[in-house]
Amino acid sequence: MSELVSLSRDAEIGVITINNPPVNALSLRVAEEILSCVKFGRSDDSVKALVLIGAGRTFIAGADIKEFEAITSGQRARDVGFTPLLAALEDCPKPVICAIHGTALGGGLEVAMACHYRVAVASAQMGQPEVKLGLIPGAGGTQRLPRLAGIAKAVEMCTGGNPIKAAEALANGIIDRVIAGDLLEGALEYARELLIPGVPPRRTRDMSEKLGDPEANVLIFESARERVRQRERGRMAPLKTVDAIEAAAKMSFDDGLRKEADLFMECLFSDQSKALIHVFFGEREVSKVPGITKDIPVKEVRKAAVVGAGTMGSGIAMNYANAGIPVLLKEVSQEALDRAMANVRKDYESSARKGRLTPEAVSERLKLIQPVLSYDRFPEVDIVVEAVFEEMELKQEVFAELDEACKADAILATNTSSLDIDRIASVTAHPRRVIGHHFFAPPSVMRLVEIVRGKATSREVIASSMALARKLNKVGVLVGNCFGFAGNRMYLPYQREAQFLVEEGAQVQDVDAALFNFGMAMGPLATADLTGLDVAGRIQQEQSPLGPRGARRPLIASKLCEGGRLGQKTGSGWYRYQARDRKPIPDPAVTEIAEGQARAAGIARRLIPNEEIVERTIYALINEGAKILEERIALRAVDIDIIYIYGYGFPAHRGGPMWFADTVGLDRVYRRVCEFEQQHGVLWAPAPLLKRLAESGRSFADFDREPSAA
Repeated sequence: MSELVSLSRDAEIGVITINNPPVNALSLRVAEEILSCVKFGRSDDSVKALVLIGAGRTFIAGADIKEFEAITSGQRARDVGFTPLLAALEDCPKPVICAIHGTALGGGLEVAMACHYRVAVASAQMGQPEVKLGLIPGAGGTQRLPRLAGIAKAVEMCTGGNPIKAAEALANGIIDRVIAGDLLEGALEYARELLIPGVPPRRTRDMSEKLGDPEANVLIFESARERVRQRERGRMAPLKTVDAIEAAAKMSFDDGLRKEADLFMECLFSDQSKALIHVFFGEREVSKVPGITKDIPVKEVRKAAVVGAGTMGSGIAMNYANAGIPVLLKEVSQEALDRAMANVRKDYESSARKGRLTPEAVSERLKLIQPVLSYDRFPEVDIVVEAVFEEMELKQEVFAELDEACKADAILATNTSSLDIDRIASVTAHPRRVIGHHFFAPPSVMRLVEIVRGKATSREVIASSMALARKLNKVGVLVGNCFGFAGNRMYLPYQREAQFLVEEGAQVQDVDAALFNFGMAMGPLATADLTGLDVAGRIQQEQSPLGPRGARRPLIASKLCEGGRLGQKTGSGWYRYQARDRKPIPDPAVTEIAEGQARAAGIARRLIPNEEIVERTIYALINEGAKILEERIALRAVDIDIIYIYGYGFPAHRGGPMWFADTVGLDRVYRRVCEFEQQHGVLWAPAPLLKRLAESGRSFADFDREPSAA
C-alpha cells in the first residue's frame, strides 16, 4: 500500500503492518491508511482473517499529539478522525487479530481493543495514559476497556495512566494470549485456530458480562472520585475519566461513545490540557541546547564517584547504581560510611518490599556502590559529584583535592544548590571540566537535575552532562551561574513573600493551605521545616540575595532559629511535630513570635485573603523568572517551567510559573506587580522583560519563539 502502512499475505491471512517510526504514532494519515487496508482485506474473498501488527520497536505508542493541537488551533474539524477506523475494525466480518509488542498506549490500545482478538509478547505493555496530558481516552477507551477488564480495572488504568505488562493484561482479559516466540508467527497461528470452528468475530462493544452490578459500581465510582480528588488535586481529567467509565456502565455503547466524545472535547480545550501538553513537549525542548550539536563528543561514563555520603550524596550514588554505573562513595570516617550504606540498604529493601525491585536487583545495586575512605581509586572514574556541606571554603578544598586525584579528562561536578560555580572551579587547573549537577532532594525520587555551566565549562562537558542526565533517568536543564541558579534564586522571593504574609497577619497554616490548594506539592513554610531553617540561613550568609541595601528582610525565620526551632529535625519550626511524625501541627507560639516581630517593626497586621497569598507568592516567582530570562540564566521560559514542575512541586496542570503567567495574562500580572511595588517597596520592582512583554501584548511563549530566545 504505502510507506506508512502495508498489506501483505501469508496464505489466507492478510497482514497489515504499521511502519511510522520511531514509535508508530497514530496520526490521521496512519489511521486512514490502516482503514484502507482493512477495507481491501474485507473485500478480498481469499482473505479469511487479518492480523494488525507494528514494524520496528513497538506497536502503536499513542496518538500523535500534534493531531490534538491541530483541533484546538482550529486547523482541523473537531472529529479526530479515528472513529471510522475503529468502527471498521470492529465491524469487519472477518476475524481481526492485533499483535502487540513494545507498547500499545492511548490510541494504540484503543485500536487494539477495537480488534476482535489481541495477542502480545511477554515484554509488551498496555495502558491509557491520556490523563497525564489532561485528557481522557477519546476513541472508545473508556467504553471498551471496562467491557474487557471490568469497571474497577478500567478506572484504575484510566485515572492513573500507568501501563501494565502482558501477563497482567492477560489475567484481566485485555489480551487473549501471550506469545512466547516470534510475534507474527504466533499471531498467524492464533488466527488459523480461530478459523477452524468458523465462529463469528467477537466484538468488544457487545461484551457486557464485566460491566458489573450497579450497586457495586456505585461504590467503585465514589471511591475512585474521592481517591482522585486527594491524589490529583485540582485536575479535571481524572474525574472526567470516571464520568466516562460510569457512562459505559449505565448507557448503551453508542450513547457511551457520545458521552466520552463530549468529555474528551471538554478536556481537550481546557487550560489544563494545554498546560500538560506544554509540559510534555517542554521536557523534550529543554534537552536542546544552542551550540551543543550532535558532532560534539560525549564522554561515556563507565564509572563514577561521589564525595560526601550524607542524604544527598548517598542518594546520588543510588542514581548511578540504578543506571548500572559502578560508583565510589567517599566519606572521611568509617562510621559515616557505615551509616550511609545502612541507609542505602534500607531504601533499597523498602523498594523490594513494595514490589518495585527484586531481591536480586537490590543485591546487584548494592554491589555497584563501593564505599571508600580515600581518593586512591579516583583515577579510575569518569566523573565525580561533590556533595559535601554547602560551604564555599570546604567545596574549594575538595575540588583542589579532586583536581589532583582524578585523571585529566574526568568531569568534576558539584551538587551545590546555590554557590558560585566559577569560584569553585577557580581552584582547579582545568576549570573547563567543572560543572554544576544540582540534584534535588530526595535524589531517588526527584527527576530534575539543574546543570549549571560556568564561564569556562567546555561544550563537551555540557553535552556529556545532558546525556548523562538522560542515562540516569533525570530531566537535565541547563542554566547559567548566579546565586541560586534558576530554581533557588526564584524560590527565595517566593519564600520571602510567604514570610512577609505571616508578619502582616496571615496564619502559617493559611499561607501553606492557599498554596497547597493552588496545587503546590507542599506549602512554602512546611517545605522550610522539611529542609531545615538553618540550611536556608547558611545559604543566605554566603551571599545575600534578598535585594538592595535597606530593603525589607524577613524577621521571623531568624527568630525561630535563635530559639532552636530548625524544623522537623528539632520537632519544631514554623510548625511543631510529634515524635516520629512529620504531620505539621499549627503552633500558637509562632503566632506570638510573628505578632511580636510585627509590633517591633511597625508592621500593621490584617486579615489576608487567599487570593492575595497566591498572587504575592506566585507572582514573585514569575517576576524573578522574567529577570532570569533576561539575564540568560535560563535559556527559555519553558526551561523554568520544567525546573519548577520537576524540582519544586509546581502543579503540572498549570504548566509551570511562566506558562501560568501567560494563562493569567501578562498584563494582569504586570499590573499586580506594580501595585505590590507601590504597597511593599523596591523588592517588587517589575522585571524589565515582564514590563516589555505586557505592554506589547506578548507572552513568555512568544519570547521563547523569538530567534534570540535560545
